[in-house]
Amino acid sequence: MPYLRRFPTVSPAPGVARQVLSDAPELMVVSFGFDAGARGDLHSHPHVQSTYVESGRFRFEIGADSFEVAAGDSFVIPSGAEHGCVCLEPGRLIDTFTPRRDDFL
Repeated sequence: MPYLRRFPTVSPAPGVARQVLSDAPELMVVSFGFDAGARGDLHSHPHVQSTYVESGRFRFEIGADSFEVAAGDSFVIPSGAEHGCVCLEPGRLIDTFTPRRDDFL
């Protein structure tokens, strides 16, 4: 099946597991599993990012704003915005990027 690709799970940081779920040049969907206390360090990228909290609880920073999210919450991170998170309760985030994050391939 030419549309089905399976991607490995990698650990970009302690307590974090990342797996690309699907991709095309215009779009990418990625699963991030977090252990409690694990961090997504502050960073920025040119991609627009939509994050859906599948499970767990997280504290996010986007620019000067800080907020907590839990299962069922979702939000958008604008292109170029510095952002990061800390996992408060083990969980999973589903991130969608446009365009695709080629650095994840």
